[in-house]
Amino acid sequence: MVGTALKKAKPEAIFLTSKDFDLRDPAQTETMYAMYSPDCVIHLAAKVGGVKANMENLGDFYRDNILINTNVLEGARKYEVQKVVSLLSTCIYPDKVSYPLTEGQIHDGPPHYSNFAYAHAKRMLDVQSRAYRDQYGCNFITAVPNNLFGENDNYDLNDSHVIPALMHKMYLAKQNEESVVLWGDGTPLREFTYSVDLSNILLFLLEHYDSPEPINIGNAGERSILDVASSVAKHMGYKNSIIWDKNKPSGQYRKPSDNTKLIQLGWRENMYTDFDVAIANSCNWFLENYPNIRGGLK
Repeated sequence: MVGTALKKAKPEAIFLTSKDFDLRDPAQTETMYAMYSPDCVIHLAAKVGGVKANMENLGDFYRDNILINTNVLEGARKYEVQKVVSLLSTCIYPDKVSYPLTEGQIHDGPPHYSNFAYAHAKRMLDVQSRAYRDQYGCNFITAVPNNLFGENDNYDLNDSHVIPALMHKMYLAKQNEESVVLWGDGTPLREFTYSVDLSNILLFLLEHYDSPEPINIGNAGERSILDVASSVAKHMGYKNSIIWDKNKPSGQYRKPSDNTKLIQLGWRENMYTDFDVAIANSCNWFLENYPNIRGGLK
């Protein structure tokens, strides 16, 4: 998803996926670096998923992300890459913490139980980046987005994030004239950033940020999952009922982040795309491309 947005913003760059190299394998990762000798790397590779996928695959999420991150940074060190920008996630923040989330709080306590394995793997990406900076002088930086969405997302019904999952469920329910059943009660609050905006921010960081500390880069402003579901329903043309299954977990209640450091660098709040416009763009893309999408039913 983010890579697709980056292609539009920086078409002259080299873009690789898991179909090209398995970054869990150190030999394949080293082959990648030897083949392309990049000056800079934007590290987006990860095994990701929503609440259900995280809770059911804790070991897989930890192992795969640790391997990917270790190999990507070690390869960048060995091949003397000038700069690496790596993505973290707001889930790395402690479950019990003061709000808004500021970068200095990342290691102040355990993350939420629902995704602790993925969160710790992402924390180690921050640790490894700092360790390589201290020992080898590598210009490795880390950025913390919040919940991402946009065109070319993963729409798998079992392991996608909330917005693409809502799109897919509402699409199918509309076709079958059924109600949609969603996890939890809809009250948790989340911040969301459009993939197009994130791609522009990552390029902005390549030019303007070189500090060892992580930097929050998400669009501030919380929205309830209930409100998000209503917005998606509107743009998907879904008019049937939404049933909230309160026997299922809702996930962490809220985790608002502070993007002051990014704003101080020169980014502006009005440079983020309006949420409703971004949802409309994302839903339109889904409707135009279904079922030829990631996670689409064949």
